[in-house]
Amino acid sequence: MNNLQHLFNQTNPVFDPVLTKLLDGEVSLFKRPKSRQWYCRFKLATGKWYVASTGQEDLQLAKVPAIETYHRIQKRVDRGLSPTQSTFSQIAMAELENMEKIKANGSGRVTYNDYAFAIKKYLLPFFGKYEVGAITEEVIRDFEAWRVSQMGKIPVGSTKRNHASAFNRVIRLAIKKGFISDVGAPTLDAKGKPSQARPAFSKQEVDYLLEYMVAWEKTGRMAIERLMHPVCRAYVEFLLYTGARHGTEVTPLRWKNIQWHWIEDQKYLRIWVTGKTGPRFLIGRHKLMVTLERLMKWQKLPYTTLDELIEAKLDRLIFCYADGRAPHRMEGVFRKLMRESKLAKDVAGRNRTLYSLRHTYATFALTEGVDINTLARQMGTSVAMLERHYSKLTPMLKAEILG
Repeated sequence: MNNLQHLFNQTNPVFDPVLTKLLDGEVSLFKRPKSRQWYCRFKLATGKWYVASTGQEDLQLAKVPAIETYHRIQKRVDRGLSPTQSTFSQIAMAELENMEKIKANGSGRVTYNDYAFAIKKYLLPFFGKYEVGAITEEVIRDFEAWRVSQMGKIPVGSTKRNHASAFNRVIRLAIKKGFISDVGAPTLDAKGKPSQARPAFSKQEVDYLLEYMVAWEKTGRMAIERLMHPVCRAYVEFLLYTGARHGTEVTPLRWKNIQWHWIEDQKYLRIWVTGKTGPRFLIGRHKLMVTLERLMKWQKLPYTTLDELIEAKLDRLIFCYADGRAPHRMEGVFRKLMRESKLAKDVAGRNRTLYSLRHTYATFALTEGVDINTLARQMGTSVAMLERHYSKLTPMLKAEILG
C-alpha cells in the first residue's frame, strides 16, 4: 500500500475523536484535522500504537486497506520484525555512515573503501528503491544481468566477492534492525557460477495446468483453501497472459488499473503496473478477459460485464477474497498446486516457482515472433537481461528462418 505510515512510540498518543471501529474494536478509523483521507490506528502487542493512512477519502473504501494493514503489521510483529518497512537505500546509507565512523576511529579496514564504492556505484542505483523484504531471487538475477550491461563485461571473481560482501553488510544491518528475517535473507552470488536457464513450462504443460485448475479451484479440505484456490487460479493465468512480475507488480493491482485500449474496432486489455523500472502499461492477452470476468463473478461484484467493471474504475484489489481481504502468501498455495498437479519440477529436476510463469511468457512470446525490444518494454526489463537469459534459445526459435 503506497501511503504514509507512522509508528508512534508513546504508549497513549492523543488522536482525534474516533468515528468508526473495525474487527471488534481492534482497529479504529479516523480523520486528521485538515485531511480528507481516513487513517487507521491500532495497538501492537508491544503496547505501542501504529497509525497509517488508508489512502481513501470514502469511509467504506477505507475499511479494506485498514484491515489489510492491521493483519500485515500484526504478522510482522508476531515474527519479531519491525512493523515498518525500509528501503535498501535507507539501510545502505546507514551502513555507509557506520563504516565512515569506524574509519574515523582508526579501526576501519581498507576494504571499506571498496565496499562503499560498490554500494554507491552498483547496489544503490539498482536496489535503492526496493524494500529490503522485496528483494527476491529474480531481482538478484536481474541485478546480475544489469551489472554486466553497466560494466560491459562479466565481472571477475574478486569483483563479485566485493559486491557480495558489500551487499551482505547492508542485509545484515536490515536483519539487525528487524526489517527482515535472517531466514531466507537475499544473498549475492560471490562464486561466479554460470547462470542456468530458469525452469519454465512447455506448451503441453501449460495446456494441462489450465485444464487441471478448472476442477482444482473447487477443492480444498479447509475453508481457507477453498478461498485461496480460485484466487490462485486467476493469479496464475494473469501471469501467463501478461508476463508481469509476481508480487511487486501484480499483488497491489486494483480494478481501476485496467483500461481498454482500442485499435480501430479491436479492443485490448491495457493494465497499469508499477515495477522496478517505474510505472508502465502492459497489454494482456485476449484470454485474460475470460479470467477477469470469472474472478469478477466469484467476488460477487455488482457488475454484469467486464465492460461495466472497467468503466466503474473500482478502487479495490483484483486478487482478493470475495470480502475484500487479500491473501497473505500466494507462493504457498502455488507450491501446493504444483505438487497436486505433478508439475513441481521441470525436466531437469529444478523446482518451479511463480516466476517460472514469467519465464514461460517470455519463451512463448519469442516463439511467436515478438521482437526482443517490444518484449522488454512489455515485461519492464532490459534488452540486455533478455539477451542474457534467452540468447541460446532465440536461434532455435528462428530455425525455420535460419535453416
